Amino acid sequence: MIRYPRLVVRVACFWALAGIAQSPPPPLLPPASNFSFPAKQTLNYAVDWRVFPAGQATFHLEQVGNVEHVIATGESIGAVNLLFRVNDRFESYFDRTTGCSSSFAKQLQEGRRQVTSTLRFMDRKQVLQEKNLVSGTSKSQEAVIPPCVTDLMSAIFYGGSQPLQPGASFHMPVADAMRVVDVTMKAEAREQVVTLAGTFQTIRVQPIADAGVVKNRGNIWIWYTDDERHMPVQMRARLFWGTITMRLVSTSSK
Repeated sequence: MIRYPRLVVRVACFWALAGIAQSPPPPLLPPASNFSFPAKQTLNYAVDWRVFPAGQATFHLEQVGNVEHVIATGESIGAVNLLFRVNDRFESYFDRTTGCSSSFAKQLQEGRRQVTSTLRFMDRKQVLQEKNLVSGTSKSQEAVIPPCVTDLMSAIFYGGSQPLQPGASFHMPVADAMRVVDVTMKAEAREQVVTLAGTFQTIRVQPIADAGVVKNRGNIWIWYTDDERHMPVQMRARLFWGTITMRLVSTSSK
């Protein structure tokens, strides 16, 4: 049986696979002064596994005061849904002026697995509360983190807040599940990307880390529009078990 991976975590939250940082990561840079996060935006994606339609994913962003609220959902469809059902929801909050995350929550339903968790960032600590809905067990953990980090979901959009020029790169300290990963975002080249939402001129960016499974088992990229929006229109994970691609289908300001 094909164990189809999480539609959002395995692709959109690619940096979670990067591994544990071996030294303190560089500080998180604030968003570029000429960049503005959307006040309200919904991005819908089609997800393909190899050559098969496998799922759909949605990101909704909304400004709440000086905070950006991001909600993402991912679910399997078609034959993949019969083999391994996925129905996930993720939610994060980050400061629009600094990029610093305040919380990241997820509700996972993947096959027989059902888990809910909340990760909060405060006072240089990340605090995890997690519950297994199948076994009924719970756990709580704390770990020290730098004063400003991004989380798995916010990092996608924080990445777009930085200047993106081919050949340049920047660092992100990404906190997840009691670890902090130093991820280098390398802007590789300009490319034209065609999706159901239209044809876009983009900049292809690859996240790179010095440790973890991605280093030895595959590569992951994200394509941001080459304009002031830096909107993610395509994401791809090429791993040992196959390739997953997310392509933008539609957008709205609702």
